[in-house]
Amino acid sequence: MQADIGLIGLAVMGQNLVLNMADHGYTVAVFNRTTSKTDEFLQGPAKGKKILGSHDLASFVKQLKRPRRIMLMVKAGDPVDEFIEHLLPLLEKGDIIIDGGNSFYVDSERRYKELQAKGILFIGTGISGGEEGARHGPSIMPGGSPEAWPHVKSIFQSIAAKSEDGEPCSDWVGEGGAGHYVKMVHNGIEYGDMQLISEAYDLLHHGLGIGYEDLAKMFEKWNEGELNSYLIEITYQIFSKMDTDGKPLLDKILDAAGQKGTGKWTGISALELGMPVTLIAEAVFARCLSALKEERVQASSLYPFPKKSFSGDKNGLGAKSADALYAAKIASYAQGFMLMRKASEENKWNLNFGSIALMWRGGCIIRSRFLGKIKEAYDKNPKLLNLLADPYFVKEVSRCHQAWREVVAQGALLGIPLPSTGSALAFFDGYRSEKLPANLLQAQRDFFGAHTYERIDQPRGKFFHTNWTGKGGDVSSSSYNA
Repeated sequence: MQADIGLIGLAVMGQNLVLNMADHGYTVAVFNRTTSKTDEFLQGPAKGKKILGSHDLASFVKQLKRPRRIMLMVKAGDPVDEFIEHLLPLLEKGDIIIDGGNSFYVDSERRYKELQAKGILFIGTGISGGEEGARHGPSIMPGGSPEAWPHVKSIFQSIAAKSEDGEPCSDWVGEGGAGHYVKMVHNGIEYGDMQLISEAYDLLHHGLGIGYEDLAKMFEKWNEGELNSYLIEITYQIFSKMDTDGKPLLDKILDAAGQKGTGKWTGISALELGMPVTLIAEAVFARCLSALKEERVQASSLYPFPKKSFSGDKNGLGAKSADALYAAKIASYAQGFMLMRKASEENKWNLNFGSIALMWRGGCIIRSRFLGKIKEAYDKNPKLLNLLADPYFVKEVSRCHQAWREVVAQGALLGIPLPSTGSALAFFDGYRSEKLPANLLQAQRDFFGAHTYERIDQPRGKFFHTNWTGKGGDVSSSSYNA
């Protein structure tokens, strides 16, 4: 018996993907560097299924149908390159290597080109949904060698989550590192969603004094409307969870957040491409600030401002918090899709944004009802420059923006930090401003560095310099943007 696909790396994600494939009728070959893990898997969860094990790579490769399809579910970075080097002598032209880890898209771009030169096809695929998603249906975002897609399409779309209308949450993204880039932006948006929800919790619980039982009911109600999402759903379940002593478990968890780097990569890419992805950047910095626990404890004693209490309508501000969260979420996704559009142009990926929204509608961590509206927006206008220009989102933000302002203002008055909610509002106000104070910035740059400026009464692209003090010369620096 030969296998339809092989998978290397039997950690939880790898095991669950193999079981998912087997459930959908595929024969899967498996290999793990620690051979005992292979044996335990075959004798345990894989017992009785069409899953073949090997203790060496040569035997593993021989078990595969041609073209061989080999999926790596190993730690990102050097381990991926090491396995590729070990596999290359055992493969033939046209065979396919699939990297299903959380790899940096630049590494995927490099691997795609290096393997292409050797006649080997490469797919760098983002997979979202965690352990449960891998087992029962994740979101799968493949990119790399277009010729490889027909050979894995049926497998990926069979095991992927399905949207409400039955469409698989997996489709071809684009060449090179496109798949891992889209997964990176997905994770950045995930950082933003989680931070926005945490800020709403902070304002409502610590600012307004709303208890966990009422918070759980409030978030459960939110989940019935436009905020319906996996993250809102698990949040009201978290509010309801008690520790062994009968007290809320959430109060026992240290307020220092970890991160694995994909949010940071999104921020770095935004800076490199000149895209104002402010909300995700603030979400990353909020995690960095949370990690400074000891410093924050000390600072709290240095600035013991009396805590202000909220004397207004708590239920009213709670409802406004939902509107603020929704509006900020729209701004966050608008920024994420702006970034992908720019990256698509720079790398000639020709990303299909409606298809990406569909891939995120099920299986992944940011799955939500809201993504259906994004898909509709791009289906109506594939060349849409920004989600904030879509009629539906214009209507929704216009409906919510006053509540958004009141929530940000109330957070400031109560001393509750709302970095992502507030930065999203500043971005929105900047984006909708016909005129920004950048004219003063340009005057300052020209004053101290002769960096020149454009004039509103002259064509774009024509630059001027002023001798501001009468002491400088008329020589200006060349005009360029980093």
